[in-house]
Amino acid sequence: MTVKRMDNVGIVVEDLDAAIEFFEELGLELLGRSPIEGEWASGVTGLPGMRVEIAMMRTPDGHSRLELSRFLAPAVIADHRNAPVNALGYLRVMFTVEDIDDTVARLCKRGAQLVDQVVQYENMYRLCYIRGPEGILIGLAQELGARPA
Repeated sequence: MTVKRMDNVGIVVEDLDAAIEFFEELGLELLGRSPIEGEWASGVTGLPGMRVEIAMMRTPDGHSRLELSRFLAPAVIADHRNAPVNALGYLRVMFTVEDIDDTVARLCKRGAQLVDQVVQYENMYRLCYIRGPEGILIGLAQELGARPA
């Protein structure tokens, strides 16, 4: 059996409102927001007594989702927000944007920080990493020309 699709990427945040606003500025659409709790939720996550508020966001093409979660219980036990790009585990979410310079400028007004610089990879992409809300690492790519097969 093969995978049918990837449904979403999840990111845990402390300030759900700020994260929603940031990703809306990037161009994602808020689909909904809801509290999640109960035996079924605890059974899926392995966290007894889990209570979380989630916000589901969708990319403009309608194909990808980003699930933002704010845990109310149990308390968060690890913080990977400031991990460097070579840390083990999940690294970042990458978005393709129309204009990387405009996107970086708009997101920096909302508190994002450019990790280093916008670089060009051959004649195909302009790329950068930014730190978004709460230090979340986000990749941005602007397509320039033909992509490799």
